[in-house]
Amino acid sequence: MRGGGLGNGFPLEQWFWEMPPITRWWTTSAVLCGILVQCHVLSPFNLFYSIRAVQKGQYWRLLSTFLYFGPLNLDFIFHIFFLQRYSRLTEEASGRSPARFAYLLTFAAISLLCVAPLASLAFLGMPLSSVLVYIWSRRNPDTLLSFMGLLVFKAPWLPWVLMGFSFAVHGAVPKEEICGAAIGHVWYYFNDIYPPTHNGQRPMDPPGWWVALFEGAPHIEENPDTDLANVQGEFAAAAAPEVH
Repeated sequence: MRGGGLGNGFPLEQWFWEMPPITRWWTTSAVLCGILVQCHVLSPFNLFYSIRAVQKGQYWRLLSTFLYFGPLNLDFIFHIFFLQRYSRLTEEASGRSPARFAYLLTFAAISLLCVAPLASLAFLGMPLSSVLVYIWSRRNPDTLLSFMGLLVFKAPWLPWVLMGFSFAVHGAVPKEEICGAAIGHVWYYFNDIYPPTHNGQRPMDPPGWWVALFEGAPHIEENPDTDLANVQGEFAAAAAPEVH
């Protein structure tokens, strides 16, 4: 039960409904996708991003590539935790309307789809999550973090700590994290650094039509009491005799 009964719900239910809408949708879809693959309902071969497959009409790959984070294991839990945490923090910092955060995700997703063939990336959920980790870390330079209780560092070092951890565990260059950090830096630069030095110009702000998709057309709320008072005032003015 949502609303007033939320406080009496289960902790997991409360945690779920407290997530902002886009983060909730993305986290839920990623978990369901992992479960369906684990149950052999879906195959990873039908989910990864391939330009040739998309050109043949398999357009769902443009979305499914961002939803699959691997088999259900400890690595999957680790990625889902970072996904929901930093997606939630970034979305909450974007304001009440989901328009700005959705615009950020769209920019990052399109950029990753363009970069993926060059970097030989098949699944883009982790790079997209890395974009949000990078942006959040740069916007919170004084926040102290602890990695597994062993290493304490400031937030801007988080992407590099994760890259080092990935390299130590997998023994390969962390291309996903590197691509995510690069695209995240482009967004961070033009959204946070560029405007103050260029007379407030904000090239990364969503256009008006994009905001209207999420918020609808602006409207002026009418106050019935005020309107009634205005009408009565007009009638009174019309009925009053002229004073010469």
